[in-house]
Amino acid sequence: MPRPYVTLSCAMSIDGYLDSADPRKLPMSNSADFDRVDQLRADSDAILVGASTVRRDDPRLLVRSEERQLRRTAAGLPCSPLKITVTATGEIPCEAAFFREGDAEKIVYCPHGVVARLAPRLDGVATVVGMGDGEVSMADVLDDLGARGVRRLMVEGGGHVHTQFLVDELADELQLVVAPFFVGEARAPRFVEAGRFPWNAKHRATLAETRQIGDVVLLRYALSSRFRLESDESACERRPLARS
Repeated sequence: MPRPYVTLSCAMSIDGYLDSADPRKLPMSNSADFDRVDQLRADSDAILVGASTVRRDDPRLLVRSEERQLRRTAAGLPCSPLKITVTATGEIPCEAAFFREGDAEKIVYCPHGVVARLAPRLDGVATVVGMGDGEVSMADVLDDLGARGVRRLMVEGGGHVHTQFLVDELADELQLVVAPFFVGEARAPRFVEAGRFPWNAKHRATLAETRQIGDVVLLRYALSSRFRLESDESACERRPLARS
């Protein structure tokens, strides 16, 4: 099965931070852009975040608009896309909103050695999939999701996950929103970590679209030959996902 089309979605400060070092979440965007992201979620088959994002931000990862939810259910889909997280250690809070909220299936990818202690904790809450002996390969995750019928994957962070997808050239596009302020805190999480990225001064990424959304700006970068400026059919226009 083909791998899903991968869209990295991120909002950052002018100086490249995803958040402040404060435990309270620092909003990077505005209501109009949140609505744009909600549409992107509704058009996706699955949403992926790293376990550190689940621990730090406690995201719900749900489609918020009732109209978009109804459109999905009319197409035989759950109100919100499949939720996916990846953990190397199994240190993930079972009481997180990621698991508690929404009717969509949840999948947790982890190394084979972590499955025995993580699966009982998430029994009846999420499907635990063992993969590899150390850090989970995102390429392997995409292969597994493709076999499950996922055609469009939205990746919402954090920085370590974005880095993995970018360094390994697994993303088809990047939707990067820049907020009109600086964070300036060395301990705050950044958009990406250090790595050998395919796009550099000698190989520039292709800027496909710029759009002002209130006081933020959206930059869309084409990262693969599969990129299309106009989105392909939404999840609601496709058949329900295959269940494993």
